[in-house]
Amino acid sequence: MALTGRAALVAALGSLIVGVLAPSWTGILTIDVPLALAILCDYALAAPVRTLQFTRSGDTSVRLGDAATVRLTVANPSRRPLRAVLRDGWPPSSWTTESEQAMSRHQFGVPPGERRHLVTQLRPSRTGDRQADRVTVRSFGPLGLAARQGSHRVPWTVRALPPFSSRKHLPSRLARLRELDGRTSVLSRGAGTEFDSLRAYVPGDDTRSIDWRATARHQDLAVRTWRPERDRHILVVLDTGRTSAGRVGDVPRLDASIDAALLLTTLAGRAGDRVGLIAYDNRLRAHVQGGTGGDVRSVLTGTLATLEPELVETDARGLSTTVLTNAPRRSLVVLFTSLDAAPVEEGLLPILPLLTKRHTVMVAAVSDPRVEAMARSRGTVDAVYDAAAATQTRTQRLRTADRLRRLGVTVVDASPDALAPAVADAYLALKAAGSL
Repeated sequence: MALTGRAALVAALGSLIVGVLAPSWTGILTIDVPLALAILCDYALAAPVRTLQFTRSGDTSVRLGDAATVRLTVANPSRRPLRAVLRDGWPPSSWTTESEQAMSRHQFGVPPGERRHLVTQLRPSRTGDRQADRVTVRSFGPLGLAARQGSHRVPWTVRALPPFSSRKHLPSRLARLRELDGRTSVLSRGAGTEFDSLRAYVPGDDTRSIDWRATARHQDLAVRTWRPERDRHILVVLDTGRTSAGRVGDVPRLDASIDAALLLTTLAGRAGDRVGLIAYDNRLRAHVQGGTGGDVRSVLTGTLATLEPELVETDARGLSTTVLTNAPRRSLVVLFTSLDAAPVEEGLLPILPLLTKRHTVMVAAVSDPRVEAMARSRGTVDAVYDAAAATQTRTQRLRTADRLRRLGVTVVDASPDALAPAVADAYLALKAAGSL
């Protein structure tokens, strides 16, 4: 039995009256016995908590930064009215502020034999699964002097998906993709493109695309239109080792890589290519089989939501073996990793010949804008030392990128905000050149 604040106040006043007017034991019993009886009766009339019935419904996933709505239905099968305060327990990371977390407490009433719907809004502060904890209910009696309290477990899971901030770059890249497909007046031709159709010549068209046989038949200039080859294989490889845990500003490198991977997979899916995913450090953390369409994109998004950086050294040889096993035919392998000199020279460079021999390889890395700012700093002794260190770091990074390019690797090195569009542009450039 739980005493409420009202009961405690009444008891304190009773004790004060006893101390002033009735110091004898008889006076104490005369005043406190009615109060005790009132508390016991109030407790007895409170609706039981153990027999309450709970069900959940609502959202099972939400983009990071948006709100998810979870409905909790409370049924009161007893013959007593329920006057209650309820706390819907969720992990603290289910909200971004304490004021939002306070909205998980509900004060409500349920008549006998009826039910009520309570709504809790979650706004997760990081990606991953959020699982409901216990539902704790305090049922008050009609006088509010005493209450019954108990907890129930009502399972529910809300998955916080990556925010996909780079979605804003998708329309412009889709427009470029339509140009490559020959669906606008801007046409391109590459070594690996496929013949699409014939159309009338328009001033400005490449004269090499004129079909002279068709021109002779129709007595009008006709040009061939070309489109990039479809059904290419794209394998996105996320390095989830210790370097992916490093933060650039407020964003872990892995989060920026995930955002770029989402833009790339969405764009490749619209292009008709098959997209797969591997997340690896010293073992396989996630694997999505290559596919096309909205189903594989939703699976990719759900898988990316559960990834976390692992504070272990990446096993480069194991990663290479996993890639070769899961990409049996020629593919575009997009590896999101670090361009730091030591991990690349010791881990990545020895295995690259195995990958570039069978696949087209792109390495994408997150650069730190603060290094560029430090390299420009002057004015104090500390600033000069910072500039020297930043210049050395930048030079090593450029040298590492150059070594990768000499092995035939496409290198994308950009800040967190610029990485996703840069990777998408590199993919479109490879597609336009027929290199996939």
